[in-house]
Amino acid sequence: MESWVRAVVEAIHSSRAQAVIYLAGGASQALGWLLSVPGASGTVLEVVVPYSMASMAQLLGKMPLQFTSKQAAEDMALAAFNRALKLSGPGLQVMGVGFTGSLASSRPKHGEHRFYVSTRTQNCLRTSHVTLSKGLRSREEEDKVSSYFLLKAIADGCKVPATIQSDVQEPELPKESVEQFDEDQELQQVIDGQVCMKVYHFSDSMDKNFNRKIILPGSFNPLHDGHLRLLEVASSMCDDGLPCFEISAINADKPPLSIAEIKRRVEQFRKVGKNVIISNQPYFYKKAELFPGSAFVIGADTAARLVNPKYYGGDYNRMLEILLECKNTGTTFLVGGRNIEGVFKVLEDLDIPVELREMFISIPEEKFRMDISSTDIRKKQGP
Repeated sequence: MESWVRAVVEAIHSSRAQAVIYLAGGASQALGWLLSVPGASGTVLEVVVPYSMASMAQLLGKMPLQFTSKQAAEDMALAAFNRALKLSGPGLQVMGVGFTGSLASSRPKHGEHRFYVSTRTQNCLRTSHVTLSKGLRSREEEDKVSSYFLLKAIADGCKVPATIQSDVQEPELPKESVEQFDEDQELQQVIDGQVCMKVYHFSDSMDKNFNRKIILPGSFNPLHDGHLRLLEVASSMCDDGLPCFEISAINADKPPLSIAEIKRRVEQFRKVGKNVIISNQPYFYKKAELFPGSAFVIGADTAARLVNPKYYGGDYNRMLEILLECKNTGTTFLVGGRNIEGVFKVLEDLDIPVELREMFISIPEEKFRMDISSTDIRKKQGP
């Protein structure tokens, strides 16, 4: 490994950024460089090489019109970015990387020797396209050139300075495109299902290392002291987690929230310095896939609905199957007491199936009880 390559890799590993990398058709040496320098486990979340047509189609959820193309690389980067959002450590910068190439092979190629590399972060999509001079290099040499460009793209995504020291000729200089997204566009992508979540980091605890997230889902219309106190108490019970509130822009039986409404609700969290995530998953079994290993903070009324077969088409076994899948992702539920039909109930008052009981942890009434709701606040405020 050249010394400048090692220096770039070390800088990437020191950047507190995490990436999922999808690549096919080249740049394989870059993976060796990234993984052979200490610190790789903190940067590289996952690498997938979808070389076959079936693998690529399964990865993207569709068959690309052209495998070595700008669109394919950008689709790979977006898929990698969504995967990275799910796998990344709490509070870290996240990036998806897509690479697709058509380089020298064992048989002469009629088309160009070329590659595309794309990186996707929350607010930016960058893509580079390089066409190599045919017959100038061996396959291994072309792979090395493409590896340089992949490494630089990752460095750029991590905001690490990197200058490629390669022998590319004037006609081989990359063609680059950059697309920036503003907050409204980012939120629209979440609403449309293109991106699985947008995270707002408003707390001052981002410099700590957390193993998982502690998530209090809700509509927060409005956010009130009961919400803040409940997450505070839950966090004290799980001190290895990053506390976050979560709002689903998509509702199971109502129209999606508007961008203006989402921003209005997010502003509440900015004012009190609390993290909030905007997702597009209203159902808990989908939230469990989105936030694997997380602890969800819920009220006893929500816990009662979670284990009620009525909400699973009346099928008890279906309810068990879905919640056991959540359990397998490491999901737990911290349950606070709530008024249910005029009676204050806690976890111990509910009939939780024995197979699921270890998923549910009670928040004792003496630690948290606030008989307040957003609905009551809205009623008092009037229209």
